[in-house]
Amino acid sequence: MDHVHDPASRDPTVWVPTSRRLAPYAAKAEASRGRLVPEPPCPMRTPFQRDRDRIVHATAFRRLNYKTQVFLYHEGDHYRSRLTHTLEVAQIARAIARLLGLDEDLAEALALAHDLGHPPFGHAGERALNRAMASYGGFDHNAQSLRVVTRLERKYAAFDGLNLTFETLDGLIKHNGPIAAVNEPILVAAVETAGLSPHIDLAQYASAEAQAAALADDIAYNNHDIDDGLRAGLIAIEDLADVPLAGPFVREVLARPGPLESRRRIYEVNRRMITAMIDDAVTTSRRRLAALPNGNPPMAAQAVCKAPGPVVAFSNSLSADLLGLRAFLFKAVYRHERVMRVMRSAETAVIDLFGRYRADPGSLPDGRGAEQAGQDEVARARRISDFIAGMTDRFAISEHRRLFDAPLDLV
Repeated sequence: MDHVHDPASRDPTVWVPTSRRLAPYAAKAEASRGRLVPEPPCPMRTPFQRDRDRIVHATAFRRLNYKTQVFLYHEGDHYRSRLTHTLEVAQIARAIARLLGLDEDLAEALALAHDLGHPPFGHAGERALNRAMASYGGFDHNAQSLRVVTRLERKYAAFDGLNLTFETLDGLIKHNGPIAAVNEPILVAAVETAGLSPHIDLAQYASAEAQAAALADDIAYNNHDIDDGLRAGLIAIEDLADVPLAGPFVREVLARPGPLESRRRIYEVNRRMITAMIDDAVTTSRRRLAALPNGNPPMAAQAVCKAPGPVVAFSNSLSADLLGLRAFLFKAVYRHERVMRVMRSAETAVIDLFGRYRADPGSLPDGRGAEQAGQDEVARARRISDFIAGMTDRFAISEHRRLFDAPLDLV
């Protein structure tokens, strides 16, 4: 539950509960397991509110403004960036958390942090970095997000990273579900390197708040990628009339009496879809949560994590429709030749930069090459990977222009 400072208390670090009640299965800020580096509590914020604020103030968070979602920043002012996507996810995560009686601050923190490790040029940049790092442990944006919040952000005097609570770290690591070393060795290695293995049970599900943030990600990107695809002219609204999930809403809007301009029709479809997806998620999740054993605190929150499957989830019918929608978007938008041409050039840019920095550490800007002196090959490659992953699209383009004569086909 939310907390405020008690003015009558002699202890300035005491915060007391407000009247808002959380569900038994919600994560409880007052029961937080703490942080890797112990810190005195904040007199004004719960631990999860403090995590959220640290994420918002992170350098990696600001860089999301010029990182690709689907379209590069210079292709238009109104396409989603990685930052605007993140803000949409956070808004939806809070809505789901509120309706389910969860801790909104934890859900929001997880939504805001989930893409901090994304490299420039979206998934094209991730594919390229993973290829470049194949001999040095690989690259995964989820593992990179963990590296950002545990090591790469350097603002605080007492520690590297943001020193987030174990609950936030647990949700960040497992927002897609339990982790198996055989399937996600890069992420497991990042957990071990961060010293989190004793504190994170990779075999269990994350909190209900983390599961809500994961659903919010699905809701946000599927809807805004339709919007961006329509805006870019890659698809027409009529193309969606028979597409699973979107089709019924498109048909309703197209059948609406009276004229309606294109932008209003597109937005009308998006808002109806978002509302329906949130409603389905909340209805399904309430039913699953009510069926959990140990329905009273403190066991209820543990029951969420020990469940055999996600408890904050879409219905089976909506999940099936969502697969159909994704298949349509994959073919019509993500694999459209216009997008693929740009992404091929983006992958080339990342591979070029990695190769140049590896061969000539002195080409790294701001003396970063000198920092690699005495490091082994794997450590040097990881430092280069960290540097490239932190780049915005425009900085990566600028660096490629500085180091290479070959033009990039990014328009």
